[in-house]
Amino acid sequence: MANPIGHFKTITKHRHAVIRHCFKAGILHRGLLHDLSKYSPAEFIAGAKFYKGTRSPNEAEREAFGYSKAWLHHKGRNRHHFEYWADYNPQTKLVMPVEMPLVFVKEMFCDRVAASKIYQGKNYSQNHPLEYFLRGKPNRSIHPKTSALIEEWLTMLSEKGEKETFSHIRKIKEL
Repeated sequence: MANPIGHFKTITKHRHAVIRHCFKAGILHRGLLHDLSKYSPAEFIAGAKFYKGTRSPNEAEREAFGYSKAWLHHKGRNRHHFEYWADYNPQTKLVMPVEMPLVFVKEMFCDRVAASKIYQGKNYSQNHPLEYFLRGKPNRSIHPKTSALIEEWLTMLSEKGEKETFSHIRKIKEL
């Protein structure tokens, strides 16, 4: 049963959390642009249809159809997802992960922390984003440098908290 109001509230709450995190990370402009495609019909309709409030609707759409059309649309338009950064390698003749620009790794960090907070609710802890990242690591196709950087920041969050981690990320201008 579709739940457009619940879905709208969840994606908007998430987006506002990302905006706050992006401000702390020194990339407010990325926060203001974050996930606008979720309000497009291609993503919103499926999101409302598969909304449960406890996990991404894309997971339920995948279970129903074997893939998520909404996710394919989303990852192709949002550069803070490592899945966006895959391209044909002329040497290997394979599609391979590409290192993400720093600004999008920062936005990815903000997104992961916000998503953990939204989906975990009162059960959220600063360890959760790292635990989630590590659970998926064996099955993830992400550039090794991008993976190492996001893991470093998620580990810092887990060990030192938000204030110190966002301060650290904000100061990084180039790798």
